[in-house]
Amino acid sequence: QVGWYNAVLQPAFHLPYPDDTLAFVVLSTPSMFDKALKPFVNKERLKRIRDPVDQCVSHHLSRVREKFPDQKVDVIFDYEILPSRKPKFLAQTAAHVAGAAYYYQRKDVKLDPWGERKMYGVCIHPKYGGWFAIRGLLLFPDIQVLFLEQSAPVDCVSTEEKRIELLEEFNFHWQDGRYRDIIEVKERYSEEQKAYFATPPAERFRLLGLTQEAQ
Repeated sequence: QVGWYNAVLQPAFHLPYPDDTLAFVVLSTPSMFDKALKPFVNKERLKRIRDPVDQCVSHHLSRVREKFPDQKVDVIFDYEILPSRKPKFLAQTAAHVAGAAYYYQRKDVKLDPWGERKMYGVCIHPKYGGWFAIRGLLLFPDIQVLFLEQSAPVDCVSTEEKRIELLEEFNFHWQDGRYRDIIEVKERYSEEQKAYFATPPAERFRLLGLTQEAQ
């Protein structure tokens, strides 16, 4: 329910829908790279590709929308921002309230060791750890789910020590990706996928075999 999301945020971040409105948080798993992105790039090779991942996600969510011809379906992507430069939705908060992944924040650590330092939170999935991404929201404005029961996200980083380690790895060493393996995971990014996301965006095209013309 949209109301679960709005209830934990300041009004400036609220989604403009009634509280009982049905919404889905869309995650991409590690296999997205091989099962969705690479086939999409091969299929779209002769068209204009600007950002392969964003366009791939947009393509697949458009196909989901087509499955509901009699329903109004609103899609918000993780990269969209408002004129105020605020994001259109807070992806990690949405994932947490939907029960998809646990959003670990500074407030989840009882004995805070960081003083005045700014510490950002991070979502961890019980199966994929940090090897996943939150890609968007699907909202069904005409569907009200008054009796939908909220599921709590799985608290898979349950000790104080591990939570401190997670937040420090994410805030101070995020480039090496160690925070993603804070728990034992069932699947992680392939070496090819790691190399792709570690490469500056402008140089990623050649990794996918795209020419300059495709850009």
